[in-house]
Amino acid sequence: MKNKVLFLLTLVFMISLSMHAQRGVRIAYIDTEYILENVPEYQEATAQLNQKADKWKNEISAKLGSIEQKRKDLSNEKALLTKELIDEREEDIAFEEKEILDYQQKRFGPNGDLFIQKKQLMQPIQDQIFAAVQDMAAGRKYDFIFDKSSDAVMLFSAKRFDLSDQILRSITRSSKRKQAQSKAERKAAKEEELVPEINYELEERQKALDDKKAERESAIEKRRQEILAAREAKKKEAEARRQKILEEREKAKQAKLDARNNKTKTDDDQESEASKPDTKTVEEETKTKAQLVEENRQKKLKERADRKKALEEKKKQILEDRKKTKDSI
Repeated sequence: MKNKVLFLLTLVFMISLSMHAQRGVRIAYIDTEYILENVPEYQEATAQLNQKADKWKNEISAKLGSIEQKRKDLSNEKALLTKELIDEREEDIAFEEKEILDYQQKRFGPNGDLFIQKKQLMQPIQDQIFAAVQDMAAGRKYDFIFDKSSDAVMLFSAKRFDLSDQILRSITRSSKRKQAQSKAERKAAKEEELVPEINYELEERQKALDDKKAERESAIEKRRQEILAAREAKKKEAEARRQKILEEREKAKQAKLDARNNKTKTDDDQESEASKPDTKTVEEETKTKAQLVEENRQKKLKERADRKKALEEKKKQILEDRKKTKDSI
């Protein structure tokens, strides 16, 4: 089936190219599944239909379970029943089973209730989609519009040819017109226009130009920042060299002043020492013998106190070391 569809598509393309050689072939596609997923009425009806299907499944499952239990009961009671009773009950079980299978076929078969209600649910939406596609194809002069969800499989589909959102807006717009109550609402819905067609190629070119412009501006800004940083670094380096030269000059100046002051002080000290009398000799001469004895005694007392203090400190240190050793053990 897919090969036939592809062959037909190829044939259609070849014919269209020959018929429309002077103007470009306008092709678009829609995604019916995407459109249906975004139609609230369809989603609500689908949810209700699924609830019905679940209810039918539960009924069938319960009845099949009851039949299976009857079979088990009959198997356990066969030894107590006559052949006529066994045949009668087996016939009843087979009849009930056939009824359940017929019911299942009625609900879920190819022409069952589920299939029919799905078709009834899909038909109005499909009609709306078809009408919107026809209007859009005529208004915008498309040559082909395909359904991405059908057997016409496309190996590549550019986003700029996707009309699904516009078809969805068209259906929503029609729904609003039908649901409009007041005259003002009907007028507003009637005057509502579809979103204009977007030229994706022009947008892509504009985007490429904007990207190049942004890249160029970024490069210029980066270069400007680099120049400013280099200039600031050179400025800091020059300031550091200037500061270093000033410090070296100040050190040299201070060294000269210190050398000059030291020389003057040395000369003054030498003159002072030369002119100063020997105070120690004078003091020793003026002191009495009793004073010398007292000074000697005080000196010995001080030495003894110092030795005693040193011994006390040494003893204290030993005790502390012993305590630390004991604690560590």
